[in-house]
Parts: sequence; C-alpha cells; structure tokens
Amino acid sequence: MPMQKKQPSWVLPKKDPAWLNKIIKEFNIHPVTAQILVSRGFSTVEEIHNYLYATLPQLHDPSLFKDMDKAVNRIIKAMKNSEGILIYGDNDVDGMTATALLVEFFRNINAKVFFYIPDSTSHKRSIISDALQYALNNKCSLIITVDCGITAAKEIQHVVEHNIDVIITDHHEPTSKIPHCIATLNPKLVNSTYPNRSITGVGVAFKLAHALTNHLIETGAIDYIDLKSFLDLVALGTISDMGALLDENRIFVRYGLRELQYTKRIGLTKLFQVCEIGDTEMTPIDIASKIAPRLNSIGRIADAKKGVELLLIRDAKQAEDLAKELDLYNIERQKIERKASDEIEKYIAAHPELLNEKAIVLYSNKWHPGIIPIITARITKQYNRPTLLIAIENKVGKGSIRTISQFPLLPVLKENEHLLVNFGGHDFAAGLTINEENIEELKQNFIKSANLKLQDTDITPKMYLDAHTNFDDLTFDFMESIKLLEPFGNENPAPLLYCEAKQIWTPKIVGKIHLKMYLEQKDRMLEGIGFNMAYRKPDLRRKNLNLEVVFTPHINVFLNKASIQLQIKDFKVKESKIEKKKEIKKVSSKS
Repeated sequence: MPMQKKQPSWVLPKKDPAWLNKIIKEFNIHPVTAQILVSRGFSTVEEIHNYLYATLPQLHDPSLFKDMDKAVNRIIKAMKNSEGILIYGDNDVDGMTATALLVEFFRNINAKVFFYIPDSTSHKRSIISDALQYALNNKCSLIITVDCGITAAKEIQHVVEHNIDVIITDHHEPTSKIPHCIATLNPKLVNSTYPNRSITGVGVAFKLAHALTNHLIETGAIDYIDLKSFLDLVALGTISDMGALLDENRIFVRYGLRELQYTKRIGLTKLFQVCEIGDTEMTPIDIASKIAPRLNSIGRIADAKKGVELLLIRDAKQAEDLAKELDLYNIERQKIERKASDEIEKYIAAHPELLNEKAIVLYSNKWHPGIIPIITARITKQYNRPTLLIAIENKVGKGSIRTISQFPLLPVLKENEHLLVNFGGHDFAAGLTINEENIEELKQNFIKSANLKLQDTDITPKMYLDAHTNFDDLTFDFMESIKLLEPFGNENPAPLLYCEAKQIWTPKIVGKIHLKMYLEQKDRMLEGIGFNMAYRKPDLRRKNLNLEVVFTPHINVFLNKASIQLQIKDFKVKESKIEKKKEIKKVSSKS
C-alpha cells in the first residue's frame, strides 16, 4: 500500500480589488473568473486579452529562429538535387509527432524523405550515430533531428565526417558544447531570438514547416499548403510533453484540439476508438491520460517507429491492427510499471529515513529503463522532492530525474558532468546515462546539493488557490465563463476554488478508491467526488460537519441530464465552537 502523501498547505489567492474591478469591467466576465486572472499574476489588459482571445495569426513568425534561413536554404537545395532527407526523432510522443509532421510535410512537397527513431530499450551511449548506416544505405545526405540532438555534439561531428549535413530542431537545454551543423533551431540557445522558450519539439518542427511553406509560396513553387491540418500533431505532442499551455502553445493546443476532433488520420481515429474516446469535445486530459500513454508505451518497451507509422498510416485495417497492438503494449507497460512502482513504494515505506533527505535517489538492475520516467514523475509529486531513479543494465545506468520548482536540475547535472556518459533535458525534467561504478557518488552529490539548496518549506506540498466562491456562483453561465481559460494543462491548470460547506450525509466510497461527498450551502446541495481520496473517509464520519473545501467545478452528464459537480482536491474539517470549548476544558482540567 503506498504511503499517504502529506496534506498540502493552502496558499490563499492574492487580493487587488482595484485591478479585479478593472478586469470585470473591461472583459465583462464573472468576478470569480476575474479573480482567477488576478491570482495567476496577469498585470495588463493586453496580456489578458492575448491569453483569452489569441488566434492563429498571433503565432510567432518562424523567421525569428536565428538559423531558420540557413535551414530553409539547405532543405531547398536538397529538394532541387533530389537528395535523401532523413528525419531523426526522439522516441516519445513529442518526437513521434514531430517526425510524423515533417515526414508528411516533405511528402506533400515531393521531397525524398525517410525517418528513423532510436530504440529506447537499448543502452546505446550515443544518439544519431546509430542512424548513420541507415542514412548511408538510403543515400540521405541531410539529417534533420526533431526533439533531440542539442547535446550530441560529438556524435554529430562523426556523422558530418561522412559528408552528411545536419540540421537540429530541438527544445531541450543545451549542455556544454553546441553541435557544429548547418543550422540549430532551438528556443533555449543562449542567443536565441525566438520569443516562446516553452515551445516543444513538435512545435519547432511545425515552425520549420511553416518557414518552408512561406519560402515555397513566395518563390511561386507552390500555391498553398494547409498548415492548419498539422495542428492535431502539434497539440498531441505539446500536451504529451507537458509543454506550458501559455502564449503560443496555448494557440497550438486550442486549435489543435479542434483538428483532433475531426482528424483525417485514420490511425488516430482507430486509437481514439481503442481509448473509448467518443464524439464529445476532446480535452488535454483525454490526451494526457489515454492517448499519450499508449503511444509512449510502444516507444518505452517496444518500437517507437510503430507510433510514427500509426500517425501516418492510410489503410483502415492496418490502422486498426496497429491501434490494438499499441493498446496491448500499454497493458504490458502498466504491468511492468506497477511491479517496479510497488517495489519502490515498499522500499520507501521500509526506509522512512530516506525522507529525512531533501531528495530521493534510488537505483536497481530489476527495473525496465522505459518505464522509469513515469515512476520518477509520480514519486516527485507524491513526496514533493527532486527524484532520480536509475535502471541498470549491463553495468550502465539509464536515469530519469524530475524536480520541484525550487531545485533546477541543469546546474547540478553540469557540476557532476565528469561522472556521466551523457545527459540532456531541461531544468525540471532530465535524463542521463552513467556507468554503474559512478552511481553511488552521483547519488551522494545529488542529495547533498538538494539538502544545501532546499528548505523544509520548499518540500512541503502547496496548493495555490485561485478564488473564494459560493455555491450561488456555480451556475452554467459561470461554467461557460471558466471555459475562456481553457485549454487547461501544464502551467495553466484548471482553477482551484474554495468555499465553506456543510457535509449533510457521510460520504460513500465509490470504485474502491474514490470518495463521494454530499455538501450543502444556503439550502443548495452539490455532490463532490474526491478521486483517490477514499483513505480520508475516517475524517468525515459524522453528519453535519462544517468543512472548508478546495475543488474544481465541472459539468457531469448522467442519463442525458447535466449537473454541476465538484471535483474535490482537498478539505479541512472546521471545529465547531462547542468542540473548541470542550477541547479548552480538557486542556485546563489536565493542567
């Protein structure tokens, strides 16, 4: 049984009555929605307008990438000379979608294109050089990386020595040496002029396609390319890679969700059927919880190439077979993951002293390297600490790291670069390869660094509340107002509201692990559902308890009848005055 996570401390919303009133007046929106915008730090009317109403024409110009002209010119030259172009992609959903996007785009403009995705289960110490033979066999004299490459200076040098040019498109943080190649498109380069630092790998690939489209139209080579039709892939990759749903990414996802709803990609349609996603409006949660895990599973424990094939496939029967295969791999991945997860939880429960440290570092030769990132993310969230898990195979460790906002990863990785074979990623999620003999030293250094930099308050979980509200506010009109803030996801979460309410009946346990609550305020009763909160039922044994509740409202449709339900995120029992008096009496009688 997993250890129960520590209840978070509530951070109340910031108040600014004058600014709140200005937002209400300027945008004619519900006061609670306006307060959410205040709480999230919006400081100008223009900023709010761009957030609420941004449209496709407000996407940034792709030429703002410093090397974009060089990349476009080299690709045009390759097309004129009928050179083979190899798209080399990472094996996660961001890499798969970016690969599929460029392959389909190049096919549309009659370029000679191939793709290669590395095998995640192997412990290869380098990337890109594994595709060298494939490139030579297919007469590819240009390789374009997607969602990878920025940390592969040595490997790219080796490829270039074989008279193959390289264009990097990536969004990960550069490490010490930038690869020497034709063009490097990465918003995180030190001298980057691109405004959206949070764009994901598929977003950068889309920008390259956009710049090529502009060039081909300007030179009269083509009349039109429907770039909008690629936004389904951009949304899929952006959400799956936890791209911040702000600024340009928000536009990508908002429009991309509409494209996904009516996608012409038969592979995705079949995958939606396997995931039991109906004709209702597609949400980022559908993608993050149902679609991404299935695509990621094939990349983590099998062959990521099949994920790209599913996105490109045209044959309905093949698409259906492939979607079912992905589902089976997902079931297999869940079993492997559950086994490792249970083992880790038991180990932490048996060694509570681990939590005296400000970071968690564990390693084993029993774990499958492909599932480590998922478990690392979960452990980080559960214990609110930087977490490094390393799977060892053939004396080489493959590690995944996730962290909290107060402890960025890249400085500590650069300090320990001498111990690592390689590493890459960004400040909040990274991966590394390390020889087994160096793991213990890295563990000690990582924990020591976290202990020095983090305070006790940093590792205390926090819940940032957006607005106080009452049941009176929770109308269908208000729910429409909240929709303005969608799509919700990383860095733009669904709003956390809080209120006082009375529990009128004791809660029920549903689905073995969830808690159904019955709450009342001023004669209005609303149901609440606390996912994975059944363990907290003992706190609510009595009827007529006064509670403070944190929740996200949502519309629940049952038997074609819509009602507003509260998704409970946390609660506190408020002691009554009588109980307080009893407690005071107890204390005074003891003294």
